Amino acid sequence: MSTIDMSPIRIGVLAPLTPPGWVQAGRHLLAGLQLGVEEVNDIGGVAGRPLQLVVRDTAADPRKAAAAVDDLASLGVVALAGEYHSVVACAAAARADALRLPFLCSSAVLDTLTEQPTQWVARLAPAQSRGWQVYADFLRAAGHSRVALALDQSVYWASGARILRDCVGRHGGAVIELDARAPSPEALCDELVGNRATALLLLAGYPEPALSLVKTVRRRLPGILIGAPAGQPEFAEFAAMPGGAAIPFLRYLPEHLSPLGARVEADLRQKLSETPSFVAFEGYDTIAVLAQMLRSCGTDRDRIAGAWPTIAVEGTRGQIRFSRTPGINVWQWAWPPIQVADRHPADPERFRVLHVG
Repeated sequence: MSTIDMSPIRIGVLAPLTPPGWVQAGRHLLAGLQLGVEEVNDIGGVAGRPLQLVVRDTAADPRKAAAAVDDLASLGVVALAGEYHSVVACAAAARADALRLPFLCSSAVLDTLTEQPTQWVARLAPAQSRGWQVYADFLRAAGHSRVALALDQSVYWASGARILRDCVGRHGGAVIELDARAPSPEALCDELVGNRATALLLLAGYPEPALSLVKTVRRRLPGILIGAPAGQPEFAEFAAMPGGAAIPFLRYLPEHLSPLGARVEADLRQKLSETPSFVAFEGYDTIAVLAQMLRSCGTDRDRIAGAWPTIAVEGTRGQIRFSRTPGINVWQWAWPPIQVADRHPADPERFRVLHVG
């Protein structure tokens, strides 16, 4: 007589949990994933089998992420989930595609997540070209036509700079690119004045050079808008630095949460002991999607990868469906809610929505 398989269904998780990765982002992502698994297991798992997360720390290192994908595949995970850093997610997606392992990328936004179209990778976060277009619309509506970029060196920042140049230039504005690391924050301030820029966007890493730039610009040029399209001020550690609260940033949440979203927010707040970021919601929604796919398809990797366009899941931020989007080589949720927000200077625990797209 055959026995029923009651062993855990393993899902591999990639997240930055140690420096130089953004540890707070990784912690929020993991909290959302864990909450989703706990809820699925509380109602009996999938076909009576519990879900189990097998977590690997990427530490913002693409090579470490690629090795982790190989390791997780050898352990028999049915799918991969997670990752926050875009360049790291690209390395993970390439290995997942090569190994024919389904990968639901939770939070990375770089448009070219894979170089070629693939059926094995899907993404919950909006593509960078979509979100940063919304940010450019916010700048234009606020009257900023001369925008400076404090630009660090990476594929991700370079991609963002191209998007902003195109979006701002399309409406007759100008984008001035400045080196975020040279020669000094004071010299950068002089260039802002010389170029008559009214907004400075931080396309640079945290804590440095972003911390020094914010401190110096706030002191010398208090009237200039400082923005962070990558969403860093969503996390309390960034907002806590001097001048870090009132910095408009992108976040992927609706203006008003649904009843499901409100319940999950309360549970995440308890788990994290702080306000959950949009990244925590992305983690929770990742498990909601994968659990539904496992219920429909079982644990066969080929069947899971073939189901992206058929799935429809009510997530914390709206109904999630995947489709092929022009210019995007993975299955994409088109589109999550996008807003530009900042933290209220008088009460950094409160967010102010400045623009939606």
